[in-house]
Amino acid sequence: MAKYSKVLRRPVSITGGNAQTSRFSLRFRRCARVVDTSMDAPAISTENLTRRFGGLLAVDRINLRVTPGQFFGFLGPNGAGKSTTIKMLTGLLAPSSGRIEILGRDLVADPVDVKRQIGVVPEGMALFGRLTGAEYLNFVGRMYGLDRATAAQRTSELLEFMQLADQPKALVTDYSHGMQKKLALAAAVIHGPRILFLDEPFEGVDALASGTLKAMLQRMIARGATIFLTSHVLEIVERLCSHVAIIHRGQLVAQGSLEELRAGVQAQTAVAAGNGASSQLPAAAPGEKLTLEEIFLRIVGGSRIADQELSWLG
Repeated sequence: MAKYSKVLRRPVSITGGNAQTSRFSLRFRRCARVVDTSMDAPAISTENLTRRFGGLLAVDRINLRVTPGQFFGFLGPNGAGKSTTIKMLTGLLAPSSGRIEILGRDLVADPVDVKRQIGVVPEGMALFGRLTGAEYLNFVGRMYGLDRATAAQRTSELLEFMQLADQPKALVTDYSHGMQKKLALAAAVIHGPRILFLDEPFEGVDALASGTLKAMLQRMIARGATIFLTSHVLEIVERLCSHVAIIHRGQLVAQGSLEELRAGVQAQTAVAAGNGASSQLPAAAPGEKLTLEEIFLRIVGGSRIADQELSWLG
């Protein structure tokens, strides 16, 4: 693990539809705030961020840096500390020690101002089940300080865009999981956030809705927003994200652009091969790039056992 850290563990410093989608995009531009990517302050910055649960060290002194305008993927195995980190970055969980700055503001010292400028789709979504979709979005918009007319207008546009407008009297508790996921994302963007935190946003979302959401997120990036995404679907992360960080056993073991991580892993593989070390993971074919999944498995030290069988299914 330590040998990867020398090559990969460094701060990031590189910046990087249909008719319904286009119509919403034009309107959304008026409510999204544009980030000046020439600003010196990173969108997200942590210093020795740590969280303990009794004797368990869940997050161990991580130093993240996300530049404004990046689509940033945050990866790790189950139990690595991803959701704990997002909860700290969004003010849902206090760190045991360390510092968090969002858009140049200290999260602990100025939590309300920071939360006005971010949107969050948390792991459990935390929706109000006894409201209709429209009631819930109006409530969220008003909580963010939107006036009544603006909140109503954006609610209507978001319900149409997310294809949730055909059951206006349905309660959120009666929505399917995919519908609830779309409603949670709608609530996260209704105020035009400068940073959007997404914890497994595509889980339970069908292919058609997934394409619509991806198009919306790409338009937010084009307008200067920053997106911080966690997902176990590495193909989606590879397709959407320009920069990635990997957490393993609570420690940040890699951080950089996809090309930087790919180059680091290839260099370490070449050194190991030169020293006669063997690997359970296949090498990339000549002329082919390592996929994000291959990069991830090499960094965290995991492997898939192709010939392992269950005794009753063999």
